[in-house]
Amino acid sequence: MSDDSHEHQSFETRAIHAGNTADPLTGAVVPPIYQVSTYKQDGVGGLRGGYEYSRSANPTRTALEENLAALEGGRRGLAFASGLAAEDCLLRTLLSPGDHVVIPNDAYGGTFRLFAKVVSRWGVEWSVADTSDADSVRAALTPKTKVIWVETPSNPLLGITDIAVVADIARTAGAKLVVDNTFASPYLQQPLALGADVVVHSLTKYMGGHSDVVGGALVTADEALGEELAYHQNAMGAVAGPFDSWVVLRGIKTLAVRMDRHAENAAKIVEVLKRHPKVTKVLYPGLPEHPGHEIAAKQMRNFGGMVSFQVAGGEEEAVAVCARTKIFTLAESLGGVESLIEHPGRMTHASVAGSALEVPADLIRVSVGIENADDLIADLTQALG
Repeated sequence: MSDDSHEHQSFETRAIHAGNTADPLTGAVVPPIYQVSTYKQDGVGGLRGGYEYSRSANPTRTALEENLAALEGGRRGLAFASGLAAEDCLLRTLLSPGDHVVIPNDAYGGTFRLFAKVVSRWGVEWSVADTSDADSVRAALTPKTKVIWVETPSNPLLGITDIAVVADIARTAGAKLVVDNTFASPYLQQPLALGADVVVHSLTKYMGGHSDVVGGALVTADEALGEELAYHQNAMGAVAGPFDSWVVLRGIKTLAVRMDRHAENAAKIVEVLKRHPKVTKVLYPGLPEHPGHEIAAKQMRNFGGMVSFQVAGGEEEAVAVCARTKIFTLAESLGGVESLIEHPGRMTHASVAGSALEVPADLIRVSVGIENADDLIADLTQALG
C-alpha cells in the first residue's frame, strides 16, 4: 500500500524516503534486509505487523512496494522476481480463456513470446495494433478484448503512444490499459495519472540502474485490482527476494539524477549520429521529426536514454558496429549506469522474427549510460568507421 504522507513531496524526495522508514529497533536509516522465510507468531494467528511467511510478505519487499506505489502515484505496488513474472501474474489476474488482448506492433521480445507461446496456449487470443494510431487500436478491438497493452517509448523502435487517448479507448471498450513504463521510468512519465490502469516495470533496468539485479513490478491506482493482484502474487509465488528488493530500493534513490544524465548524454549522441554519413536513420523521441515527438514532449519530463539507429551496409554492418565498440558493452538489457549496445534482430528481439513485430535487420539499439558524453561519442564514431 502507498504511504499517503509522501503524496505532496517532489519525486526526488519520494524516491529517497517513501517506504524507507528508519528501523524501529536500531534506528538504521536504510531498511534492513530481512533474509528470513518465516516469522514467530504470538499465539496462533498472532502476527507481528502482518508477517507470517515471506512469499506472502517480507518487510524489505514491503518497503520497495510502498516506494514503487509512491513513485507511480498508485495505491498498490507489487514486486516480482522479474519483469516477465510481473507480466505473467497480471495477465493471469485479468484474463480468462477466450479473452482477447491488443498488443503493440513494437514490443519487447519477451513480452511477445509470453503472449504468442505461453498465454495463447491457455486460450487467450491476441492481435497486433499500431498503438500510436488510435484508429489502429480501435480496429483491433473485439467484444472479448479485456486488455490493451502499450509500451511507450517502445522497445526497440522508440515508438510513442498517447496514453490518455488509448486510456479513453480502453474505458469505452470496457478493457484495462496496461502501460510498460520501463523505458521512461516513473521519473520521466506517470501513466496512471494519464488514465492507465496498471503500470509494468522491469526493475532490472533503470529502477535498479546498475545491472546487478533482476526484478519486476506492477503498480495500480485501483485498490480492488491491487488486492486481486496481491492475491495472485501470493498464490503464484514469483516474488522479489529480500536482497533483490533492497538492491532495487538502493538504486531508486539515485533514479532522478541518473535519468537526467542518461537523457543529457543521449541527446548529445543523437546529434552526432544524425550527421554521421553511415547512419541512415536515428530513432529518438527527442528529435522533432520523430513520430510522436509532440506527444512525448507532452507526457514525458524528458526523452530518456534509449537510442536506436540504422546503418548503411545492412545487417552485417550493424553486427560489425556492435562488435567494434570499446566503451559500449555488447550485451542485452538496458538502463544501467554503463552504456550498452546490441543488435535487436539477433539478440533481444530474436523471438519476433517472422512476425508483425519483426525489427529491421540494420537496427542497432544503445542504452546510453552516465559516462562522459565525449568518450561515448568517440567510441561510437570509431565503431561506425
